[in-house]
Amino acid sequence: MKFATYSSEGATYYGAVTDAGLIALNDRFPEWSTLFDAVQADGLGKLAEAAEGRPVTHSDVTYEMVLPNARRILCVGVNFPDRNAEYKDGSAQPKYMSLFPRFASGFTGHDRPLIRPPENQTLDYEGEVAIVIGKGGRRIKQSDAYDHIAALTLCNEGTIRDWVRHAKFNVTQGKNWDKSGAMGPWLVPFTEAAQLDEARIVTRVNGAVRQDDVLSRMMHPIRREIEYISTFMTLEPGDIIVTGTPTGSGARLDPPQYLKPGDVVEVEVDGIGILRNTVEDEAV
Repeated sequence: MKFATYSSEGATYYGAVTDAGLIALNDRFPEWSTLFDAVQADGLGKLAEAAEGRPVTHSDVTYEMVLPNARRILCVGVNFPDRNAEYKDGSAQPKYMSLFPRFASGFTGHDRPLIRPPENQTLDYEGEVAIVIGKGGRRIKQSDAYDHIAALTLCNEGTIRDWVRHAKFNVTQGKNWDKSGAMGPWLVPFTEAAQLDEARIVTRVNGAVRQDDVLSRMMHPIRREIEYISTFMTLEPGDIIVTGTPTGSGARLDPPQYLKPGDVVEVEVDGIGILRNTVEDEAV
């Protein structure tokens, strides 16, 4: 079963996603005001039980960023071998992973527009799998890492490329423009290793494949990401790790092909779904 945050007729809900529509579950769990609260309480199983046999409550909905009040989002950069080669700096596989923070305000939901700001038009796409931590911990061993994942979702880690070059040692300002990226459409509970170990990620722009790779080729696998990150910080339920994007972003094409209004970007992983977004200029 899948779970989403969505709005309908001016109200925001969380609930179960079915082929027929969505089943609001807020009323069944007043102690969990958001889907984030349910994740923190290890409540996805209870949500699934509550949804069984209940009728669809909403069919005309607007998807929101799946965990709009997520407190901590860490992104892993340059995590596929071909992506590392794109930099053409002769560097070998790095010993340690690159990390940077993103904030929930930088993401919108499925079928919503990515926003291109007037200050710069180098809006780029990055299709990725995101994992949601369900069980916290510190210094987590790789052999135990998957036990700490509650759910999976998809991310288009939209980036204003010129703004990642504003400083020598960080990319934060290019990665956090309001609604420049998307996350969703929903959470898929993590139940077996094959959901990640056998996953293929594909990103399309206007129907043309731009990124296509398998997670098993990551230079720093997800087990290692959890181990490494939990070495310096205690992971908490609801934390999100955006695991890395394959080669093929618009900035690395010749010539570069950045996103423009009217474009449609799709990020797809079998077993999780499709995250689809259009592109619009910010209204100022």
